[in-house]
Amino acid sequence: MAAQCVTKVELSVSCDNLLDKDVGSKSDPLCMLLMNSSGQQWFEIDRTERIKNCLSPKFCKKFVIDYYFEVVQKLKFCIYDIDNKTVDLSDDDFLGEFECTLGQVVASKKLTRPLLLRNGKPAGKGSITISAEEIKDNRVAQFEVEARKLDNKDFFGKSDPYLEFHKQSADGRWQMVHRTEVIKNNLNPVWRPFKIPLQSLCNGDMDQKIRVECYDYDSDGSHDLIGIFETNMSKLKDASRNSPMEFECINEKKKQKKKSYRNSGVVSVKQCQIIKEYSFLDYIMGGCQMNFVVGIDFTGSNGDPHSPDSLHYISPNGVNEYLTAIWSVGMVIQDYDTDKMFPAFGFGAQIPPNGQVSHEFPINFNPSNPSCHGIQGIIDAYRLCLPQVRLYGPTNFSPIINHVAGFAAAATQQQTASQYFVLMIITDGVITDLDQTRQAIVNAAKLPMSIIIVGVGGADFSAMEFLDGDNGGLRSPSGEMAIRDIVQFVPFRNFATAPKEALSQSVLAEVPQQVVSYFSTYKLKPPKDPAGK
Repeated sequence: MAAQCVTKVELSVSCDNLLDKDVGSKSDPLCMLLMNSSGQQWFEIDRTERIKNCLSPKFCKKFVIDYYFEVVQKLKFCIYDIDNKTVDLSDDDFLGEFECTLGQVVASKKLTRPLLLRNGKPAGKGSITISAEEIKDNRVAQFEVEARKLDNKDFFGKSDPYLEFHKQSADGRWQMVHRTEVIKNNLNPVWRPFKIPLQSLCNGDMDQKIRVECYDYDSDGSHDLIGIFETNMSKLKDASRNSPMEFECINEKKKQKKKSYRNSGVVSVKQCQIIKEYSFLDYIMGGCQMNFVVGIDFTGSNGDPHSPDSLHYISPNGVNEYLTAIWSVGMVIQDYDTDKMFPAFGFGAQIPPNGQVSHEFPINFNPSNPSCHGIQGIIDAYRLCLPQVRLYGPTNFSPIINHVAGFAAAATQQQTASQYFVLMIITDGVITDLDQTRQAIVNAAKLPMSIIIVGVGGADFSAMEFLDGDNGGLRSPSGEMAIRDIVQFVPFRNFATAPKEALSQSVLAEVPQQVVSYFSTYKLKPPKDPAGK
């Protein structure tokens, strides 16, 4: 699966106390941005302008980058003192560099760090500040529209009307940006409320022309034009239930033929509200924390960890599929959790000291604090845990899902979009408690929570596919439909020969949409305005 660009981000760069490499004047700095998102080699993205004679520059040129949530996008900001007109920077004085990920920048919104020389030593007192801003007009127009006395275009029955909204492009052509649903057999239709992003509708320009076309739907595609009117958002935004905005639909051909022609009906905009619709980055940059939790399958079907055939066998080079999955996904998501403390649980094993079977034990064996510090902390705890447990069974998912759902439920006491939980379950086999798991997922869909399931080994994972809401929606045993799709299942074997980034891209691709879906459904705003207002 190819990574999906979530949005574009604009990075602003400034520096303070740069090294002075010039005699008789100050350095003439320039910033070059390099990126590495494949783990192989750095490539140049762009350069700022050169600022003459300045040790604390604020660069005017911005860096614009496509942002991918599910990819670790490494950035390197390199500062040079430019003393000649050549493009090659190898003959210019190096003033320092800073390396980070784009995820760290957007999560912090503003990042100030010391500049380092290539030997890792501080570049004097030099520092760099990077500010991130999403390039997006997140205003949305919410419409309630109806019509009356539309022309009847059908011989049998009445017209089946729908509306098309068009914006005018730079070359004067009209471009459709929204189509309502069709209302069957009705000359006085009331359409369902709908939303159109202002960027799509009028490029954010309140005075730009908008054309609305009303058609009678025909199943063969030869839809008949009922009428047209033109307006703009400056007029539409004043529409309210107490004072609707009304427009006559005009059919020019009919008008030319019929002297007594008045209109082909009236479209009434009952309400047009401009609201702010937050994006994934708005929530992250506004202070929402992504909490990463890991669940590891320690059931007997994995095989004896001492045997090379076991999925828990740690090879001489120190890895297995469980460790690879934790590392791949965790390295992306850790940038969005400021304290880097990640709860990690095991299930399906007999645990010390009494050998009882547990389906939600902390792999660090500390029930009062199941969190591990960083992704390396999870891996270290897993390595220490493995020799102390006896793989057993059955494969029950619901206890750990309900456990994490308890964390997420506590977060709903907040009045803002402050916390979101991502549970990654790594498993080798068929779920034993499928009905309980279905119920747990339906319940979790009402909470700020997503579930990633990574299937390791060669088992039949058809039941896992069933849990993924992409396949028509998940229902509980009692028939209750999950209000959101929160499960993403990926078999590890599909990525055995793929680049190491491919797994994280696949399993995390749906998370941004799931985050937005939850917070917008419950009308929760970021803890602080991401625009800084």
